Amino acid sequence: MLKTAVWTLLLGSLLGISVPSTVVAVELAVGGVEGLPLQATDWPWWRGPSRDGVAAAGEQPPLSWSETENVLWKTPVPGRGHASPTVVGDRVFLPTADEETEVQSVLCFDRATGKQLWKVDLHTGAMDRAGHKKNSQASATIASDGERLFVNFLNAKAVHTTALDFDGKQLWRTSVSDFVTHQGFGSSPAVYGPLVIVATDNKTGGAVAGLDRETGEIVWKHDRPKEPNYTSPTILHVDGRDQLLLTGCNLLTSISPLDGRMLWETKGSTTECVGSVVTDGERIFSSGGYPRKHTSAVTADGSKTLAWENNTQTYVPSMLAVDGYLYTVTDAGVALCWRASDGEEQWKARLGGTFNASPVLIGQNLLVINQAGKAFLFKADPKEYTAVAENDLGDDVYATPVVCGDRIYLRVAEQTDGKRQEWLYCIGTK
Repeated sequence: MLKTAVWTLLLGSLLGISVPSTVVAVELAVGGVEGLPLQATDWPWWRGPSRDGVAAAGEQPPLSWSETENVLWKTPVPGRGHASPTVVGDRVFLPTADEETEVQSVLCFDRATGKQLWKVDLHTGAMDRAGHKKNSQASATIASDGERLFVNFLNAKAVHTTALDFDGKQLWRTSVSDFVTHQGFGSSPAVYGPLVIVATDNKTGGAVAGLDRETGEIVWKHDRPKEPNYTSPTILHVDGRDQLLLTGCNLLTSISPLDGRMLWETKGSTTECVGSVVTDGERIFSSGGYPRKHTSAVTADGSKTLAWENNTQTYVPSMLAVDGYLYTVTDAGVALCWRASDGEEQWKARLGGTFNASPVLIGQNLLVINQAGKAFLFKADPKEYTAVAENDLGDDVYATPVVCGDRIYLRVAEQTDGKRQEWLYCIGTK
């Protein structure tokens, strides 16, 4: 069925024909989201349903929390990982890795109670221990199409994408490319219509590929430059079409996500990037950190025009584009707001601490958490920085929070008697 959908949509794309959803076995809409068996209360992949860190309209989680306040449940997470939770239906999924026994696994928890339902070990041994100390062996967030889970792991010097059903049964596994570690691997898969899209940038070249969600068969594939890079593939609807966007390897690249056609590519980046791109509908915003610091805006119409650029370094966290303005919190703990059209700075505020997690927009508030577990909520207001609340939870935080169903899901670590233990918290009032 999925192959029929691929070829039907591909033919329509090539001929410029609009294919009605009644003809296609898998219904698609903007970003390939609608038509999948997902709910508005789900958070099915990295950066949420709209792929840009924006929580669904109407979400009302609590503004304050602690170890004892507004905690609906708290459950221990075995091993270590920096991936965000994936929330679909009545379940929460996390990848994790036991670095002592060299086992990489997927965990499933009950969404209502936090009870661990199952644990499936996918790779044993051959763990790649090279790389940056801030990386983990389970840094890629799981993606779900509502029926399957797709997870990326680096193991035995290659990146493997594995599909599981919701009971943890392995459906298929595909080795996407070889991988030589520089700082590590953390690129999350992206679901688009009948495909799951994976990027494996590394010093030996790597690839970006579209895999059939049902079979794991590679439908299309592009070789990538021989440069280290860490970003996840992001599909956004800009300039009247869906574009698969990648930043890093000294390039900003746009690909047609369904058939893999190169749409445009330009030198609008630095070599090593981590954060995912965002858009205001007219421009693509990217950031990077090595060998040069940069934040840039490139027009999304294929003209390859650099709209503006500055030397602010937002290396690991991703940014947020909101109502004509671009918001960021740098790795060094500085929050900034720029006008999206020309990059003019509107305000700057020092939050303090080191940041790895990306901000999430909840209504008109931005939520971001520093590495020490201090959470900042502030207004998405271009006029001035306005603090809303500050909360403390955990001692070591790398994972981006997830907001859905009026709840916040936090993956944090706590130190007790010198031992690090990860926990999954569910913050809410009901």
